[in-house]
Amino acid sequence: MNHTGTTTSPSTTDPGGPGERSGLALSGVTLRLGDGDSLVTALDAVDLAVRPGEFVAVVGPSGAGKSSLLAVAGALTAPDEGTVTIDGRDIGAMSEAERAAHRRHHIGFVFQTGNLLPALTVLDQLRLVTHLTRGADLARREPRELLEEVGMAHKADRRPHQLSGGERQRVGIARALMTTPSLLLVDEPTAALDRARSHEVVSLLARETKRSAVATVMVTHDHDVLAHCDRIVEMTDGRLSDQTAPA
Repeated sequence: MNHTGTTTSPSTTDPGGPGERSGLALSGVTLRLGDGDSLVTALDAVDLAVRPGEFVAVVGPSGAGKSSLLAVAGALTAPDEGTVTIDGRDIGAMSEAERAAHRRHHIGFVFQTGNLLPALTVLDQLRLVTHLTRGADLARREPRELLEEVGMAHKADRRPHQLSGGERQRVGIARALMTTPSLLLVDEPTAALDRARSHEVVSLLARETKRSAVATVMVTHDHDVLAHCDRIVEMTDGRLSDQTAPA
């Protein structure tokens, strides 16, 4: 198996609450898609560990397994073999209801185009997260303070169609951080942005990763922004290669 990190010890705190963080750990993760002649090994015995406050980029050609990696790490898809742990808690040992709650409370997702709700203002995009997670034992962020942090407080009353692509991504990042997640999964955040805006968004991700002590995994084809990351791992045919530091 390929080793691209060191698995940390499980947390001994209540896994449902804020607790001590140990980040993301994938160990021997294999995922097969399809059946019969169309069976494909999307992930092949993947090992990956990402510490709190660490920003890891995953690069590789289309079809290499990067999207499958995000799906498994984000508890959206269960692997056929291996384990996925977040802060020491085994995702595979959870019921479907527990996995859904864990995604909602402890994993933040940032999508290619921000994926904002058209009818809501910038501020209400974040307030909705508070509404959807009410009753959970979470250290939620204050929406206006978080918008200030990502440089969007002055557009709190705007709607998505009134924002640039880079601004929508900033709001998407803020929304993903509302529940102080343990894990942040980022899918091609610069796909629709020009070079300058791409660097702004990925620099923001790097800064918030450190500030929030979140384990961040970013899938990208944009090699221009890799200098903002702590580590780079390459995926080919479902396997992760040795890690490298950005140039």
